[in-house]
Amino acid sequence: MGFFDGLMGNASEVNVNDIQNEFARILAPNEQIEKAYKLIRDLFLFTDKRLILVDKQGLTGKKVEFHSIPYKNITHFSIETAGNFDLDAELKIWLSGSATPIQKQFNKSLNIYELQSVLATYVLR
Repeated sequence: MGFFDGLMGNASEVNVNDIQNEFARILAPNEQIEKAYKLIRDLFLFTDKRLILVDKQGLTGKKVEFHSIPYKNITHFSIETAGNFDLDAELKIWLSGSATPIQKQFNKSLNIYELQSVLATYVLR
């Protein structure tokens, strides 16, 4: 991920094998990370069971908050592709009981269709 992308609030894909070991202690037995994306210091992990948002806080990032969202709680989601003059793609996820979606932006090089496919695979079970 480029430094400029991070400053612009765009996320980039991360190697799943590296992340699987790093977050093994918060995963359920046999839970596998399918996709991982990094936004400056924060991460969001799509596993075969849930979506995990990792929010690193403070100057050092030692304080970490983990949000676990079971796919069954996602009521709907949308993607917006990057255009010719738009530098980013966007993902919005709505959760049951909340009117405001979770919004994440991705750099233009990310395949937003692939991300949508991962979500669709698990949400539509």
